[in-house]
Amino acid sequence: MTLILSLDALLTGKPALLAPDVLSAMGKAPVAGPVRIGWLGLEGDAVADPVHHGGHDKAVHLVPQDHYPWWRSQLDDHPLLGSPGAFGENLATRGATEEALCLGDRFELGTALLEISHGRQPCSKLNARFGRKDVLAKAVASGHCGLYLRVIREGEAQAGKPMTLVERSHADWPIARVFKLLVGGGHKTDPAGVATLARMPVLAEAWRDRAEKLAS
Repeated sequence: MTLILSLDALLTGKPALLAPDVLSAMGKAPVAGPVRIGWLGLEGDAVADPVHHGGHDKAVHLVPQDHYPWWRSQLDDHPLLGSPGAFGENLATRGATEEALCLGDRFELGTALLEISHGRQPCSKLNARFGRKDVLAKAVASGHCGLYLRVIREGEAQAGKPMTLVERSHADWPIARVFKLLVGGGHKTDPAGVATLARMPVLAEAWRDRAEKLAS
C-alpha cells in the first residue's frame, strides 16, 4: 500500500521538572534544519528515566497530530496543544493514526529507516505535564497514545519532508489493536491474539513480556 506521512516537526528535549519531584524529558521543542537519527534516537534528545524510556525499541516516539483536535476538545484548548510536542513526541506527523499504522511497518524518513516496535504506554507524568488529573485516563480509554519506532538504518531527516512506508509485514496488527490487547483490557476477550503477540519478534521485548504474562 502507499502511505506517506507529512512531518510537521522533529523535536528533542532534556529532562526537567514537570512538577515537584516529577522529572521528565516530555517537554520537547522543534529542531530547525537536518537532524541526525542514531540507533538510540534523535541527536540532542534525552530521557529522564532510562529504566522505562529510551533504548533501541523506544528510540523514536511518534504522536499523530491528527489527534490534536480531539485532545483540544477534551482538555479545554490547553495551551500546550497549540503546537507540536505536547506529549513528548520526537516526530509530529499527519496522515495516519494508530488505527492505520501497523506493528513492523518500516518507514523511510530522510536517509534513515525506522520500524514501528510497539505503542506507547502512558503514565501519570501526562497528568503532571498538563496539570490535570484526567489526562492519563483519557489517553488509555482513547488509545491516542502514539507509538515507538526502532532505528533500522541511521540517517538524517528534516521537518517538512515526507515519511514514506516502504514495507508492511503485519497488516493485521495495527497499533490500535496491539494497544487495546496489552493495555486497554482487550486480552480478556482475545487470549489467542495476546498469545500471538507474545511470539512476534518484531514486537518490543517489554511488550512481548507483557503479552506472555497476560496470556498465561
